[in-house]
Amino acid sequence: MQSKLEQLKSEALLALKSVKDKAQLEELENKFFGRKNGELTNIMKGLKDLADDARKVVGQVANDVKIEIENALQSKKKELSQADWQANLEKERLDTTQPVLPKNERGHFHPNTIVQNDLEELFTSMGFMTLDGSELESDYYNFSALNIPETHPARDMQDTFYVKGHGVDSNVPWVMRTQTSAMQVRAMQKYGAPVRAIVPGKCFRNEATDVRHEHTFYQLEGFVVGENITFAHLKGVLETVAKHLYGEETQVRLRPKYYPFVEPGVNGEVTCFLCKGEGCRVCKNTGWLEIFGAGMIHPNVLKEGNIDSTKNQGFAFGFGLTRLVMLKYGIEDIRHLESGDLKFLKQF
Repeated sequence: MQSKLEQLKSEALLALKSVKDKAQLEELENKFFGRKNGELTNIMKGLKDLADDARKVVGQVANDVKIEIENALQSKKKELSQADWQANLEKERLDTTQPVLPKNERGHFHPNTIVQNDLEELFTSMGFMTLDGSELESDYYNFSALNIPETHPARDMQDTFYVKGHGVDSNVPWVMRTQTSAMQVRAMQKYGAPVRAIVPGKCFRNEATDVRHEHTFYQLEGFVVGENITFAHLKGVLETVAKHLYGEETQVRLRPKYYPFVEPGVNGEVTCFLCKGEGCRVCKNTGWLEIFGAGMIHPNVLKEGNIDSTKNQGFAFGFGLTRLVMLKYGIEDIRHLESGDLKFLKQF
C-alpha cells in the first residue's frame, strides 16, 4: 500500500503540472479527493483493514502524501488565479495614448426626439407644461374616463395589448396605452383647472405593420382647461403649431370628425409643405396633409377629471408625432424609425 501511495503522489504531482485552467484543476481534485470515488480517499478508507502496526506506518505515509498533494493543489490554484487576474487586468487596461475618437462616431438624437424636443420648446413658450405618463395604463384612464365605455366600437378600432393579473385587483384589465390621451383625466384630477399640458410619448396597438402602420409609435397629446375656453383658442394653437412646423404660409383646415372624448370634434389638415397646396405624391394630390385630431373636451371627460363643466371648458388635440417626423424628413416607411439601423439614423 505504501508503494501505491508513492505512485499516486507521483501521478498527482505530474498531472498538476499540465493543468491549464480551473476546470481541469477541479476535475483533478475530485479524482484524488472525491468523497465517493477519490483514489486517495479510497486508500484512506482501507486503512481500517490493516493491522495496528501496519496501519500506523501506512497511515503516516498516507497523511504525508495527502498534505503534499493538497499543498501542490493550493499552489496551482494561486498560480491560476494570478494568471486570471493578469488576463483581466490586460482586458481593462486603458490606453491613454489612444487618439480622440472621430466626432462622427458620437451619438445623436433620434429623429423622433428631435421633433419632440422642438415641439416641447414651442409649447413651453405658450405656457404648457410637459407631462410624462405611464406606458402601462389602466383600462379606466385609457378608455372609460375618456368617454369610451366597454361596449364602444372605438375600442375595436384601437385593438391593443392587454396585461392580465396586474395591480391590486387582478380582475381589472390593464393595457399598453393606445394613446397619450390617457394622461388627460389624471392631469385634471391632480392639477384641477386651469391647466395647460402636453403629453408626448410612446403608444402601442395591435397593428398589421406596413409602410404607414407600426405596433409601436409616438403621439403628442395636448389640452387646455379653464374658464371661457373656446374653439377659437384651439384653432389659434393649432395654427401656431402648423406654421412653426411647416412655415408661415401654412394654412389649417378643420373638418368635422367624431371622437368620443371631444364634442365637437375635428380632423385637422395643413397645406402640403412640399407642393404648397398644388397637389403631389406626398399629399395624394389633394394639397392637404392630415396631421392631427382635435375638439372641445366632452363634458363627461371633464366630469371624470373632477372639473365643473358649467364653469370650465377645455379643448384637446393629438398629433401623430411619428407621422410628423415622417413628413418633416420625407421618410417613406414608418418601420425605419424603430429598426435601430445606424445607416438610417446617422442621416439625421
